[in-house]
Amino acid sequence: MRLAALLFTAAAISIAGCATRPAVAPATPHADASAGSASRAEKPVYQMSPVEAGRYIAAVHQGEPDLRKRIAAIGRRNIGQPYKLNLLGEFPYQLHDTLPMFSLEQSDCVVFAEHTYAMALSQSWEEFFWMLQRIRYKDGVVGVASRNHYTEVDWNTNNNWLVTDISADLAGVDGPAYALRVDRARFLKTRHQTDSNLPLQTSREAFVATGRVAQIADQLQDGDFVNVISTRGGEHWASHVGLVVTGAGGVRNFLHSAEPQVREESFDAFIARTRAREERNAAAGKPGQKLAGFKFLRLNGNIVVPPALPQPRPASAPAGFAPTKTQVSAVPPAA
Repeated sequence: MRLAALLFTAAAISIAGCATRPAVAPATPHADASAGSASRAEKPVYQMSPVEAGRYIAAVHQGEPDLRKRIAAIGRRNIGQPYKLNLLGEFPYQLHDTLPMFSLEQSDCVVFAEHTYAMALSQSWEEFFWMLQRIRYKDGVVGVASRNHYTEVDWNTNNNWLVTDISADLAGVDGPAYALRVDRARFLKTRHQTDSNLPLQTSREAFVATGRVAQIADQLQDGDFVNVISTRGGEHWASHVGLVVTGAGGVRNFLHSAEPQVREESFDAFIARTRAREERNAAAGKPGQKLAGFKFLRLNGNIVVPPALPQPRPASAPAGFAPTKTQVSAVPPAA
């Protein structure tokens, strides 16, 4: 998971409208008569070019009017997509790293979920690219400080127009919860060399214990968002994410991106595989995080995408700054 490899602090995980759009897509598809519909129908999304992906987005939106089923169909079309951690950044809009703003070829768990939601909510490549940034950043404003680094208090909260946390209801009145303390300023400084004055934040997060998942699984629906909750040293945090899809016989499955590739499996299979890994690590003298349970967020009905805030005007370049030829060529021309 992109976020899981970042700073571990008191259960922190860094893990992705009508107003001014935050960015213009770097690669906008144009007509390509050589890409036939038959070949597109057979290709997984991760093997598509932006041209083909744009056509697929339009076709699946027209062909499947049910958003939940569309999310499941798009996610499954990416089964087999290779996993890679730390894929995306803000380049070329910010130069703190050189990572791009989208990737079709690979994914980590957050990238997979964000791309699937963004494609399902869109009707074109341009809309997909904008929607991706609306989901990935607070108020759709592109920037490392406004990226939804922390799953519980950033991604889940800032995307409450898309999903609603139902973990407390599913867990019941005696269900477990954990305290979360987030120091964004420290994280941004140590991980991204970015100064900020963001305050400390605390929250209490309900979750469904692993042993109760089988009892509540039939209440889950296609397109619901899943947070895998891990624990270590008494701290809990969201270490992984994915989507709910309905399998054969109505079984609720977990569709997610994890080493080595995107897969669909039952929650029982995921839990068993995770427990087996934990046991192997413990036997090897390398005890680490353990699976504690899951948070579940319900895909909202009648979704209205809120407008993004205007993208702030960039500050003047510092004295002596000279962009490289690569950086200059990567910046889209002004409208």
